[in-house]
Amino acid sequence: MNTFELAFDALMCHDTLVKIKLVNQLHALKEQLALNYQSEYLISPVKNPGRPVKPNLVRFQSIPKRDKSDLGFIKTIHAICHIEFNAINLALDAVYRFQHMPDTFYQDWIQVAFEESQHFQLLNNYLVELGYQYGDFDAHNGLWKMTHETDYDVLARMALVPRVLEARGLDATPKIQKRFKHSKFEKMVDILQVIFNDEIGHVKIGNIWFHSLCQQRNLDPIKAFDQLIQKHIGESLRGPFNIEARKLANFSKKELDYLQAL
Repeated sequence: MNTFELAFDALMCHDTLVKIKLVNQLHALKEQLALNYQSEYLISPVKNPGRPVKPNLVRFQSIPKRDKSDLGFIKTIHAICHIEFNAINLALDAVYRFQHMPDTFYQDWIQVAFEESQHFQLLNNYLVELGYQYGDFDAHNGLWKMTHETDYDVLARMALVPRVLEARGLDATPKIQKRFKHSKFEKMVDILQVIFNDEIGHVKIGNIWFHSLCQQRNLDPIKAFDQLIQKHIGESLRGPFNIEARKLANFSKKELDYLQAL
């Protein structure tokens, strides 16, 4: 089975239920050792991956700050659900786009896509319990925007999507859990813990491949990372950083010192 064609079909699928079904199939084929990771497939830029008509995508600055009302909490759940949906697409794009990598690269990112789809379902099911569903509120496109901007090089993708954007989730989750713990939406604490535990693994995968690529290209990881931050973000990363979680995700002492010195 052509891994890249299957990943592309899942990436471009607009129906969330069908997308999840395709991701499940891809994951099952990986587990059955039935995938060909060295096949060829035409690679092209994907400005917009498959997604449903809703949510309506707006600029980040256009989304009103969420208050501490019940609706504010529900909008926060929806925002996290949207992040997890985008994370399915970014993992699929990593599989489809960066051909001629070792087989374990594709196995890692298929696993990530599968786990992100599980997270999305946990959150969307909870929204449905609350009388809402994915797509009911506006959302922004920041995670996919960075995915699209780094489609020119697997090193840039590994540096900036898992190690910056997804790692932000490790920094933010404990604080968000605390907010939910003192609300009527306490169920979110356990859902977020499942996501948090898996995301440590996802960031770790990004770290492993980033360092492997730096070694392969004879690059200093700190310098390479800093150059990509300046190129794509244009300013230093801001803390606070969850140091313990980042250690579990394989950030080195030098990298943590770099982050804390910014």
